Amino acid sequence: MKKVEIVEVKRLGRPVNPESVRQVRLKELEERRKNGEVKKGRPIKEDSDRQMRLKELEEKRKNGELKKGRPINEESKRQIRLKDLEERRNNGTLKLGRPKMIKSED
Repeated sequence: MKKVEIVEVKRLGRPVNPESVRQVRLKELEERRKNGEVKKGRPIKEDSDRQMRLKELEEKRKNGELKKGRPINEESKRQIRLKDLEERRNNGTLKLGRPKMIKSED
């Protein structure tokens, strides 16, 4: 088994003074972040038009009134074709794959 030597690594860069004003401020900020006292970003105004709209949309989502995405036009060619394919699948009349090639003997 090899012997492993622990080597002390010298810190690179300028030394940090822990009692400096900046370091004290950074330490206080870190503690406040851990406690959840400091929040990032702009504060939210609860009575703003946007927040009212977001609350209204959230309530509609919970009730199931708000649908996602673009509404489907049942009269479009694609929807008619898809409906026809689904009916033929359910009836068992839909043929799968490529049509069989007719071979003629000469």
